Amino acid sequence: MTMRVAVAGATGWTGRAVAEAVLAADDLDLVAATSRTAAGQDLGDVWSVGSNGVPVHATVEESLRVGVDVLVDYTSHEVVGNHVRAAVGAGVGVVVGSSGLTAEAFTEIDEAARAAGVGVIAAGNFSITAAMMQAAALLAAAHLPQREVIDYASATKADAPSGTARELAERLDAVRPTELARPIAETGGMAEARGASVSGTQVHSLRLPSFSVSTEVVFALPDERLTIRHDAGSSAAPYVAGTLLAVRRVGDVVGLIRGLDTLLLG
Repeated sequence: MTMRVAVAGATGWTGRAVAEAVLAADDLDLVAATSRTAAGQDLGDVWSVGSNGVPVHATVEESLRVGVDVLVDYTSHEVVGNHVRAAVGAGVGVVVGSSGLTAEAFTEIDEAARAAGVGVIAAGNFSITAAMMQAAALLAAAHLPQREVIDYASATKADAPSGTARELAERLDAVRPTELARPIAETGGMAEARGASVSGTQVHSLRLPSFSVSTEVVFALPDERLTIRHDAGSSAAPYVAGTLLAVRRVGDVVGLIRGLDTLLLG
């Protein structure tokens, strides 16, 4: 049966790539898009490719009213929480590619989704290779007690840390809390130079020209180190396949699944 999909952020960098892939899929039907700046227009006209019959709405609530099975969100940290809550409240499954939600927010989302009997699949990064990076890091964390995360992105990225880095740090903590040889509060000079503490793991966000998105976790023992790193290219293509996989699977889920690796590897 064809799934009816709405994409919030369909005029954005990743959202457009995902929306185009939904349009091209035989088993998916793109029925609505959300973009405040393009509301009231045809999505194809907004893309300058000719009308495709997909209406653009100003709010997610309007998009949901056309009859939607799955909402895909690639918007911003400022609005994604409200979008997820609106969809879950309407009994619609959600695939979340936007960053900015905290571990506490995800706990609330899981509870709401279970109460509504719908699924939410969220990943800081829907790239297949990023999912494998995260899976490898979670395996290593069980045996290596000390680690730090480095998050690279373009100079204009609005949020820090990235969703990938935040998700990685929070999930690593669930495997094993990190150990610090010296408490951050006892740092001489400027303690903030040690990065932000995300669920006990120090995360350092670099925002510079020429970077796209890269995430690196460094584990260390005396006289040895292990570095696990994922690098993304300059296009949104790496995130499409994983997002569509989640779209096709979210109807079988009740509650929250966090991390594409969880979906792929169980």
